[in-house]
Amino acid sequence: MKTLSVLKTSLAWTMALLLMPVLAQAGPGDQTPEQYIAKWKEVAVRKMKEHGIPASITLAQGLLESRSGNSILAREGNNHFGIKCTPDWSGGKVFHDDDKKNDCFRKYRSADQSFEDHSKFLERPRYASLFELKPTDYKGWAHGLKKCGYATDPRYPHKLIDLIERYNLDNLDRGVDVTYASRNSTGKPEAKPVRNHGRPDDNVVTIGNTRPVELSEGRIKFVRARQGETVRDIAAEIQQMPGLVAGWNDMAKDGRLEEGQIVYIQPKRNKSKAQESCTAQQGETLWGISQRYGVKLKKLAKYNDMGIADPLQPGQKVWLRKPRK
Repeated sequence: MKTLSVLKTSLAWTMALLLMPVLAQAGPGDQTPEQYIAKWKEVAVRKMKEHGIPASITLAQGLLESRSGNSILAREGNNHFGIKCTPDWSGGKVFHDDDKKNDCFRKYRSADQSFEDHSKFLERPRYASLFELKPTDYKGWAHGLKKCGYATDPRYPHKLIDLIERYNLDNLDRGVDVTYASRNSTGKPEAKPVRNHGRPDDNVVTIGNTRPVELSEGRIKFVRARQGETVRDIAAEIQQMPGLVAGWNDMAKDGRLEEGQIVYIQPKRNKSKAQESCTAQQGETLWGISQRYGVKLKKLAKYNDMGIADPLQPGQKVWLRKPRK
């Protein structure tokens, strides 16, 4: 019976992966980052005009904290920014495990109230230094939020900056609209680099109504790690050897994963078809670029004549395929 159960599970995975290009993400109410931005960008711009907070920062925080509006906290409490209860809070409350068990979070009657409360929350004295920055300085705001204590995650500023640059949200700070899924002269959607880990509806399928499997622009299947997971956990779920999954991601078999981290469940490509090169960001490693663009780490090292652990400088050009002579 155990063998039969394993075979059924394996068959379900195989069929779902084969059908991935034509199936939409399962689960009522789930939305992509692009859909989230389209829904809330006007509100973010309005709050920017009313309170002076860059619209890019508001949207990036909303995307990150609420998982594009799909988190339990966003769905149950209309809380898109992870704001917890404070002694002066007299509104609704919802409880979830976070830094401690049954942490108290603010609950709102609507998501619009969450956006307004987020703006007022940042007007507290502890965040006063942020308003000395230019409204277009989204990097300064991202690092300032971490410095002022909005989040404890040391990678928080970089995550916000990545979202802003991935979806061109800084355009909103300058009064320029942002839209996605534009079409070229052939009528096909414009290609996006793999770093745009958006989740277009026709590239996502949910296995067993639990974990979405996504398809990158390089046509490589991947999943996103959940809090506390390891490479072995994901390998067990997809019934693969941990060594294989670790190898596909250039990681150790016992490596721990950050929440939301991309984990490829098939080999990465030998080169990028979407673009020839990229520019290294602050604090980025060659491995990070390998994961961002779905190109094998050893290949990147060879193309750039460097070791896999050699440091990158911000602004450094990194070849994603063999450079032309």
